[in-house]
Amino acid sequence: MLQVAGVPFTEHQILKARDAGISEIVLATSFKAELFEPYFGDGADFGISIKYAVEEVALGTGGAISNAAQVLSSANESNGRAPIAIFNGDVLSGHDLNAQFEFHEAKGADVTLYLTKVEDARAYGAVELDDFGKVSAFNEKMENPPTNTINAGCYIFNRDVINTIPFGKVISVERETFPKLLNDGAKVFGFIDTSYWLDIGTPAALLKASRDLVFEKKLEFLALEGSKISPSAKVNGGSVIGRAAQIGDAAQISGSVIGDGAKVGAGANLLNCFVAEGFEVPGQVIAENNFFGY
Repeated sequence: MLQVAGVPFTEHQILKARDAGISEIVLATSFKAELFEPYFGDGADFGISIKYAVEEVALGTGGAISNAAQVLSSANESNGRAPIAIFNGDVLSGHDLNAQFEFHEAKGADVTLYLTKVEDARAYGAVELDDFGKVSAFNEKMENPPTNTINAGCYIFNRDVINTIPFGKVISVERETFPKLLNDGAKVFGFIDTSYWLDIGTPAALLKASRDLVFEKKLEFLALEGSKISPSAKVNGGSVIGRAAQIGDAAQISGSVIGDGAKVGAGANLLNCFVAEGFEVPGQVIAENNFFGY
């Protein structure tokens, strides 16, 4: 629910699913689950049906998939090969979801992993492929990964494969489900797309995601409704000025996110900073890579 380019991060993923022709989505929530439904509702405002699967106890990535699948309208359909897309909640990507679905169908796959390439794969799951694009090994985080091709956090599962994940148990899809599928001879393929990809698991990455989305709109900054920026202030670097936020005289804001209702005093100079909703930054403050009000 943290805002990225003016809207909750999850909204970007929901719109990506909708634009790929998906008509129904289930949000698998646990921590702070109560924040999602008041904002997203039943999805009518976003052009997609939204349902919720709340975990009283965190079930891990595999357990979450099994739990959420029970809520889908297609849960009891007889077509076990109906494809279901699964998004990690902390990944922003520009990958072609439609092409991933087409690849999945063309290969007759049971599971298709979206993969991308990074310079340093140590922090991610490194995936090895054979000459036909089939996954031959799935290596979780390690010091010397055998490849720089990584699991990028968007999967397509056939429904019958999801049914094999134990329900109501803590399961890791990366450490348990994928290795078991490989051992069982399932058709697990890797779809490589090297377009924009970002794991937003750190504050710095979250800030970069916001900046990148603003720049994608061909803007130097994004001023949301009700915000007031002094004519003598300078705002750039992909900054976002929140709803009803105020930027004082001669203030300089670059590459930063100013929360809704926040105030930045006259002469303040903020570079790559977060300012929390409603927080007031005093005038003349100079700060870089800082977090105000958190």
